[in-house]
Amino acid sequence: MSRPTIRRAIQELVDKGLLVRRRGVGTQVVHGQVTREVELTSLYEDLLSTRHEPGTRVLELDVRPTPDDVAAALGVPPGTEVVFMRRERLADGTTVAILENHLPAAYSDITADDLEQHGLYQLLRTRGVTVRVARQRIGARRAHGDEAERLGIDESGPVLTMERTAFDAAGRAVEHGRHCYRPDRYSFETTLVAK
Repeated sequence: MSRPTIRRAIQELVDKGLLVRRRGVGTQVVHGQVTREVELTSLYEDLLSTRHEPGTRVLELDVRPTPDDVAAALGVPPGTEVVFMRRERLADGTTVAILENHLPAAYSDITADDLEQHGLYQLLRTRGVTVRVARQRIGARRAHGDEAERLGIDESGPVLTMERTAFDAAGRAVEHGRHCYRPDRYSFETTLVAK
């Protein structure tokens, strides 16, 4: 084949989203995107249900005083001790999200091994928690800190964001999460109904 024909074929694959070009890296195959319906489920469960292999790397797990904004979301006084966890969520071996969660200190028995083997909502259910409702905000921003490196995107590149506070059947806040997602590997999907 001639070079112009190969270039045209590669450009068509880029246009269809099957290949991606990155300066300094070259042209690479795009892995399948994870599409998540906006429902009250965990990313771990969503990956399993869509036949992706979920994985977790626990980056931080400790008990610490809660920041003011998280305290307000959880309905506790500022400075209250809460469980903080920061994890990388992988789909088929590729990091697609960085998850930061705060939980009441009552769940300080959750271990890094637990988080690597199970989804957070799964772990809460084993402790008798039924998550019934959540308040959630989806957005976008530039990556900061170590996010770009961990997600494998350009420095200060865009990330999708989701902030959620989940409540149990009694109306108590049981989890507040701030997550960022790699935008070329992840999307949210909603169904809209006319009134």
